[in-house]
Amino acid sequence: MSQADNGRLLESGNFSRRGILKAGGLAGLAAAIGAGGTLHAQDAAPAPKLKGNLKHSVSRWCYKTTTRKLAEKCKEIGISAIELMKPDEWEPLKEFGLVCSMTSTHALSRGLNRKENHDECLKKIRDAIEATAAAGFPNVITFPGNRDGMDDDTGLKNCAEALKQVVGMAEEKGVTICMELLNSKRDHKDYQCDHTAWGVNLCKAVGSPRFKLLYDIYHMQIMEGDVIATLRENIEYIGHIHTGGVPGRHEIDETQELYYPAIMKALVDLKFTGYVGQEFTPTRDQFKSLEQAIRICDV
Repeated sequence: MSQADNGRLLESGNFSRRGILKAGGLAGLAAAIGAGGTLHAQDAAPAPKLKGNLKHSVSRWCYKTTTRKLAEKCKEIGISAIELMKPDEWEPLKEFGLVCSMTSTHALSRGLNRKENHDECLKKIRDAIEATAAAGFPNVITFPGNRDGMDDDTGLKNCAEALKQVVGMAEEKGVTICMELLNSKRDHKDYQCDHTAWGVNLCKAVGSPRFKLLYDIYHMQIMEGDVIATLRENIEYIGHIHTGGVPGRHEIDETQELYYPAIMKALVDLKFTGYVGQEFTPTRDQFKSLEQAIRICDV
């Protein structure tokens, strides 16, 4: 058997101990059999590389492990970023050459829709912009907070007033401020930025390419559906994407109602250049679920 035939045999994973010995004796055996004497197809060749049409990230909070272990696994899978972390948590990312694709700032419930929160929130946003720019990272997150009786027009006006005070710094530093769209039906009762239209109107009021939306597919499927058409109509205002299976915010495979390959294909067709962040809580082996999700989204 030729060397080329040996290679094809190993890559296919269709081999036996006898076949390996015929193919190349002890050298072939060592290449395809683990140290414990068990034959593993994955030992024959590394996992295929990602296509590179989308930039992949993962939310730190979803994984019960150390940041270093998560970073190591991301590097192995081909994920280039971990998100929703503070600057003092970034050291393991640097070790593995990863990016923090979304820097944490102020509390979700105490946001920009109330003027009495502006000083506190804007200080945290400015500090995050400074650190994010210094590290060469792309985004910081912000939230409007809950309505608590406030009408949507007033909330939008107050958020725009606050953001206009800090967006100039974001422009100067090359960092994008992203406000997250969340559902107020199940997970975040009374949250104000709960429809794409409200968020897009806020983007228009702020009037800067350095303020965009974090479009969370899980949340917006619950609130309004029509995911692909909404992305197509509003892509210029969307700077970051989150995933999650509906219902339950678990794996994004056949166990839930959305077909993620079509959504990802739409983002590629739209030439989306932001990150797609996996933000689901695994119900099985967490790293296998993460790798599966990346393969699903790698279109």
